[in-house]
Amino acid sequence: MLYAKSNPVETLREHTDELLKQMNMLREYYGTNINSINFLKKDKFWQLLDFVIEFHDIGKAFSPFQKLIRSRMYIETNESKIVTHLENNIGHNYLSPAFIDYSCIDRSKDRELRAVLNQVIVYHHERDTFIDKDFRNLIQKILDEDLINKVYELQHEFKVRYPIRTEQLSKEYLQSVIKRIDKNHKYYHLYIMLKGILHRLDHSASAHEVVECNSVINIEEHTENYLMKEFGSLREAQSFTKSNRDKNIILIASTGIGKTETALIWIDKDKAFFTLPLRVSINALFDRTKNIAGLEKSNDTFLGLLHSTAIDYLEESNQEDSNEIVDLAKLLSCKLTFSTIDQIFKFPFLYRGYEKVYSTLAYSKVVIDEIQAYSPEIAAVLVKGIEMIHKIGGKFMIMTATMPTIYIDELRKRGVMNSNIAKSTYNTKKIRHCIAIVKNSIDENLEKIIQSGMNKKVLVIVNTVKSAVEKYESIEEIVKSKGIDINVNLLHSMYIQEDRAKLEKYIKEFTSSNSKGIWITTQLVEASLDIDFDELHTENSTLDSLFQRFGRCYRSREYKENSPNIFIYTEKATGIGSIYDKDIVEKGLELLKASIKNKEFFKITEDDKVEMVDKLYSKESLEKTDFQEKFNRALNILDTITPYSLGSDEAQSILRNIEAYTVIPEDIYNKIEETLIKDYKDLGQELTEAYSNEDRQLIHEIKYKRKKVRREIVKKSVNIPKYKAKQNIVDIDVKGLEDLKILLYKYDIHENEHTKQIFGKGVLIDKEIDQII
Repeated sequence: MLYAKSNPVETLREHTDELLKQMNMLREYYGTNINSINFLKKDKFWQLLDFVIEFHDIGKAFSPFQKLIRSRMYIETNESKIVTHLENNIGHNYLSPAFIDYSCIDRSKDRELRAVLNQVIVYHHERDTFIDKDFRNLIQKILDEDLINKVYELQHEFKVRYPIRTEQLSKEYLQSVIKRIDKNHKYYHLYIMLKGILHRLDHSASAHEVVECNSVINIEEHTENYLMKEFGSLREAQSFTKSNRDKNIILIASTGIGKTETALIWIDKDKAFFTLPLRVSINALFDRTKNIAGLEKSNDTFLGLLHSTAIDYLEESNQEDSNEIVDLAKLLSCKLTFSTIDQIFKFPFLYRGYEKVYSTLAYSKVVIDEIQAYSPEIAAVLVKGIEMIHKIGGKFMIMTATMPTIYIDELRKRGVMNSNIAKSTYNTKKIRHCIAIVKNSIDENLEKIIQSGMNKKVLVIVNTVKSAVEKYESIEEIVKSKGIDINVNLLHSMYIQEDRAKLEKYIKEFTSSNSKGIWITTQLVEASLDIDFDELHTENSTLDSLFQRFGRCYRSREYKENSPNIFIYTEKATGIGSIYDKDIVEKGLELLKASIKNKEFFKITEDDKVEMVDKLYSKESLEKTDFQEKFNRALNILDTITPYSLGSDEAQSILRNIEAYTVIPEDIYNKIEETLIKDYKDLGQELTEAYSNEDRQLIHEIKYKRKKVRREIVKKSVNIPKYKAKQNIVDIDVKGLEDLKILLYKYDIHENEHTKQIFGKGVLIDKEIDQII
């Protein structure tokens, strides 16, 4: 018997049949979408996919591989012992095409098509293998001395469904896989679809999960029913997307017009991916959509959550089947997946295995929310990704409060802005913001801010963590010296994960309560939290960033007072030139000043905001700025990148744009060293013993426990830029925790003994710990 897997035991025929079963499921659910892709001949495509599935693992007949599989099986067989002089030093994927008789699938002897089939099979596992003369000679030796003897087993035990070579096996097929297929190849998109879908089918079959989950659900129907029940009708923007469900959409809309529901209506009955900049926004959207779909108490897994801490959020939310939701999301199997862009939009880097995501997007819809919130480099990745999605047949919706003109121009240049795109703007007519430009710094106005905080919910947003901590300390000092009783809180990115999650919960509870007081934050609240303050004091930044900040004040309420509720401070603003492009900040301020003229303050409409961003990010305005240079340089890199030069993790780290360490502050590490860290070490030793005893069941159990402990450890960590960490880090000498570091800065956090709420300054960058760990 020929085996494919050892745990659980699975024959080669069983594994292959599982892929075929998954293929038929995919064809049933999304065959219409896939068949409509104009470069695919529908019957031929499914025939070719069936063909590569049948042959993809046939190289596992290799005797050393079969010997290894049997040694790992936990069941006894009565089969004779495998004797071989060869080593298991060649991946089965490099051997499988040797058996192919192309005449049954390609009578025209199309060499380019045969190269596609060979590469789909050879690279369904991406390995760093150099196909040189020695490698080819080794392959021929294996074919001559081993695989030629497997013909009977393949025909009578595996029961191969196509004719195979039986007389002589040749390594010649390797010649067609040396030069990788790229976008200039005649059958490039066919290759993407075959290879990408084969990856997905193989991964789903190996994980014993379905390739497509709950595919019959109509998201538009659920959403429209919800809206009719709640509001009695669709809003204008929602009617617009409903009538343009077959088109790509660019929707510019202000807060409060029901953007989420608008996107869900556009998604209709299709498979979709919904991307946002920040994890906390995605978590909130996941919960909101569950409510819209009537799944608050259901464990239905048609909604997926895909980001680095998804499992933690789901488990803390007591979500049933949280592991299954994350597993299905990773397999891209959910009907609708909410994701950060680093999970989905890394395919433009053409990393090894990128076809899996790219082929899925070919028959899906993707929503890109808040494109203006990304850096110019990340925006370039999104623009390139949109171009690629458009070319392969997928559909996209860009949904944003303001859309930089430079992105529209680039999409037009790349042929995306064609007749199949619908663009519209829907802004509330409510006046929500009255702006004052203050020609001094926040520090000079702290007493005024404190006075406001006695009677209102006041939000202070600054550009750096250092500035946030300084403002917090200064306000604390003032209220203490004057004996003022006021609620003052701080939130920024330099808290460990579990503390930051608590603080984010507190700020949301604060704005939905009758409490008064002050919250000092950084730009992390711009697009991540559904909060609504009465007054905003902010350091100057770029216009799009400022307008995002405005959205945290009078979020959907109309502002009728004849006095400012937004104060922009132009002096001593931090982060200008490092976090924010100096030219863009200055040009934006000029646009604001032109609107305010010589008045003390002015009321700004949502249309004003869109118009200003259009002007700011026009080609003329951006001429020779760092922003334009970064955007163009990133696009040039993506346009000329060498395919398969990066691994998936490398592509993801570029997208996350993080030159950072994941660290546990030393104060926190000391508290968990004898608990969580010790538990993790002990489980590691138990795992080693289980491996030596070849106890598969115990291995699985320990791995699961160890993973859970690691997640608890990671909750005690924070990401810190390398330049801030300097040399104040040490390694954690524990196998499995090598990617974490110990940070030798003090960590400030306290708990209110009455309310049990936490408060404090987080990582204190300027307070180093001298001791050596």
